[in-house]
Amino acid sequence: MSGLFNRDVRRLWHRGPMATESRHISEWIDRPAEDVYAYASDPANLPLWAPGLGSSVENSGGRWFVQTSMGRVGFAFVPANEYGVLDHDVTLPSGEVVYNPMRVIPDGQGCEVVFTLRRRPGMSDAEFSEDEGAVAADLARLRRNLEGHS
Repeated sequence: MSGLFNRDVRRLWHRGPMATESRHISEWIDRPAEDVYAYASDPANLPLWAPGLGSSVENSGGRWFVQTSMGRVGFAFVPANEYGVLDHDVTLPSGEVVYNPMRVIPDGQGCEVVFTLRRRPGMSDAEFSEDEGAVAADLARLRRNLEGHS
């Protein structure tokens, strides 16, 4: 069973203490998974569908950054892949790295986008619920943008 997991990749993308709770937030999108993956995996599109993460994005020296209310935040997706995996690390101004699992799952002519929200240590119930609402709004915006609705 251990051969199924690449330990180097897991160590690279999951740092820090184990989350105490997760919530899976999803949105069905009436577009091919390949189109959704291509759009969502392009960091330049982040302000268009995830403005809660950042209002502007820049590539500096091969690294992506978004401007947020907390300051400049680093952003890195896993390498492009054929499996619809959009896991990404967000590096906060404090240096804390937040790992965010995300998937684009094909389903016929459309797909489902699933984001796993993990409660960070010390996060209150209200903060966790607020994050859940922000992620749900971002995924709904992603759907509207890709389906051509405003």
